[in-house]
Amino acid sequence: MVKKKTQFRHISINSKKYYFYEIKWLDILGDSGHANVKEFESMKPAIMITNAYIFSKDKQHLKTFASYDLNEESFSDRNVFPVGCIKQIKKMEII
Repeated sequence: MVKKKTQFRHISINSKKYYFYEIKWLDILGDSGHANVKEFESMKPAIMITNAYIFSKDKQHLKTFASYDLNEESFSDRNVFPVGCIKQIKKMEII
């Protein structure tokens, strides 16, 4: 039995490959209303999911984009995440 190589979703812009990921991260949860101790202690950060291409990653930041121009090197729907907020990064396979 031959094992099929996994293929991951990606695009190429100016000969550079950008892979598509599902990113699970923690976001601040805020409230400006009154709350008792029990309500306050039960507050937790929101667990968010972002699906995007990773532009770059270093020890401090993860930069993503979701839209791009086919005719030039131009990116839109951009985010910069502090690495400390990221819980999981999963490369998306081609189905």
